[in-house]
Amino acid sequence: MQDYQSVADAVAGEIRSGALRPGDRLPPQREFARRHGIANSTATRVYRELARRGLTVGEVGRGTFVRAMSADPAGSAPALTEPADGRRIDLELNYPVVPGQSALLAEGLGGLLRPDALGSALRPVGTSGFPAARESAADTLARGGWRPDPARILFAGNGRQAISATVTALVPPGARLGVEELTYPVIKAVAARLGITLVPLAMDDAGLVPEAVEEAHAAAPLHAVYVQPRLHNPLSLTMPAQRVERLAEVLLRLGTPAIEDTIWAFLRDELPPLAAYAPELTVLIDSLSKRVAPGLTLGFAVAPGALAGEIVSALRSGGCTPGRFALEVAHRWQQDGTVKTLVAAKQREAAVRQGIAARQLAGFAVQSDPRSFHCWWQLPRPWRADTFVAAAARHGIGVVPAAAFTVGRSHSPSAVRLGLATPDPDTLSRALGTLAELARSTPEDLVTD
Repeated sequence: MQDYQSVADAVAGEIRSGALRPGDRLPPQREFARRHGIANSTATRVYRELARRGLTVGEVGRGTFVRAMSADPAGSAPALTEPADGRRIDLELNYPVVPGQSALLAEGLGGLLRPDALGSALRPVGTSGFPAARESAADTLARGGWRPDPARILFAGNGRQAISATVTALVPPGARLGVEELTYPVIKAVAARLGITLVPLAMDDAGLVPEAVEEAHAAAPLHAVYVQPRLHNPLSLTMPAQRVERLAEVLLRLGTPAIEDTIWAFLRDELPPLAAYAPELTVLIDSLSKRVAPGLTLGFAVAPGALAGEIVSALRSGGCTPGRFALEVAHRWQQDGTVKTLVAAKQREAAVRQGIAARQLAGFAVQSDPRSFHCWWQLPRPWRADTFVAAAARHGIGVVPAAAFTVGRSHSPSAVRLGLATPDPDTLSRALGTLAELARSTPEDLVTD
C-alpha cells in the first residue's frame, strides 16, 4: 500500500513537470482514492500535504486547484514563475518593450561588431568595469539633480545578483534585515538562502514608515533595511520628499545601512533617490532589464566607500561579476542616446497601459501610479487571492497573488499584482476585461458538475 507522502510526491512531480498546470482542478478525493488505489483517509492526507506544500488551494464546495504559484510554507521557494510559454497571457513577469525597440538597439551595435572592437568586448572584466563604463553608468543612473560618483559604481551580472551580493555583504547569517511588509519576492528567497531573518516594517499610503524602522531596531538591531522608495513593487507607491528625508534621518541616527532598490525609478526620473539624502549609508541597486531590455543582464551597485570592499568580495565569491560585452553595449547605448530615448518611450507607454487598466478595472479598488507598469488590486469579496489566481489561470491569464510579496503576516491581503508591461495593448485590454468579469462573479459561479 502506498503511503500518503509518496502519493503527494508523485502529484508534486506532475505539477513541476507541467502535466498538471496552474488552475487545473484535482478530482474529488473519493475519485482520487479510486484512481490511486488508496483509502479515502489516505487521499485526504495527500490533499492536506499538497496544500501544506503550497501546491494547491481549495475551498469547501469548490474543489481543489493547482496554484498558479507554489511556495513552501517558509516562503523560500521561488515566488515568481518562469517566463510564459506562449499559451498564457502573462501579467506576472513585467518587462516593458516598446515598438521599434529592437531596431533602435541594433543601430548602436554596428561599431561593436568590428573584429578589433569585438575582441576587446569579449575579454574578462572585474566588478569596477572600466572608466568609460562607470561614467556612462553614472549618466544612466542620474536623476532628480543627483548623479552618483562614478568611482563608487560596481557592476554585477544583473540586478538580482547586485541585490543578493549586497545583502550577503551587509547582513550576516542569523541577523535581521528590515523590509517593507510587502516586498520584492526575490528578497524573500535571498534571505531564506542566506539564513537571514526578514523583519516586516509597517507601511502607509506614503510608503515605509520611518518610525517602524526605529521600533524594529529598538527591539533587536537591524543590520540593514531594504527599501523601494520610488514606484514600489507591488504597490506603485512613491515616497514624498519629506518621507524620504525623515527615513534618511532615522537611518543616519541609527547607523543602519539602506539597500535602495531603484529598478523602476527610471519612470520617475525627476525625483532624487534616498542615496542623495544618506549617501554614506545607502547602497543603490539598479539594472538595465526594465530600462532597456530584459535580455541585457547588467546590474549596478552604487556603494559607499566603507561598504564597497565587502560588496566586491560578495560579488566575486558568488560568481556575480559582469560580462564585458554587456558593459560595452550599455556604454555605447548610453553615449548615443539610445537609453534616453527608450526611457522616454517607456514612460509614455506606462501611461498608455495605466489608461487601459483604469478603463477596464473601473469601479474596483485598484492602487497604482500613472507612471507605473504594475498595479495592486484589492479583490472584491468573496474572492481570495489564491482562488482568484487559480480562476484566472483557467482563463489563460497569469497574475501574482499577494502572498508572493507578503512578509511576516499570518494572512496575506486578498489582492493581486497585475503586471501591465508584457502583453501588447490589445491583449492587455482583453485580459483585464476578462479579469474584471471574473471579479464580478463569485468562486461558486465557477463550479461545474
